[in-house]
Amino acid sequence: MRGLHADTGYLLYRLGLRSGQLFNTFLQESGLRLRHYAVLRFLAGSEGALQRELSARLGYDPSAIVGLVDDLEKQGFAERRPSPDDRRSRIVVLTEDGRAFLRDTDEAGQRVTNDLLGPLDQAERASLHTLLQRIAEDGLG
Repeated sequence: MRGLHADTGYLLYRLGLRSGQLFNTFLQESGLRLRHYAVLRFLAGSEGALQRELSARLGYDPSAIVGLVDDLEKQGFAERRPSPDDRRSRIVVLTEDGRAFLRDTDEAGQRVTNDLLGPLDQAERASLHTLLQRIAEDGLG
């Protein structure tokens, strides 16, 4: 294992898996998964988005976005509305129930993050976050 732990890419991969497992466990009661949560978080910072924009921004296959939005609509957390720019297109928007769900899960989500980052002090967490943001902005678009 020591050789693998010398590989930063592998460590990021493993930590990503662990983070996903923790978040999925926390979301399990709601019937949602991390991918649903990511869509909701993205929509919370926008006035709505086309499904193709969600696909591009979140890095999910377009066919997966359709299913995720369907699931979120069934829960009442998101809805498709006609686009103000093009009536033939539909945008996905966060509903009030979706906003309430995110507010209700903020504390639990923070606990998941705290569990994952437990070995780090506050300054190290801030540094890690800054570095990950820089990598994400350059590498994820």
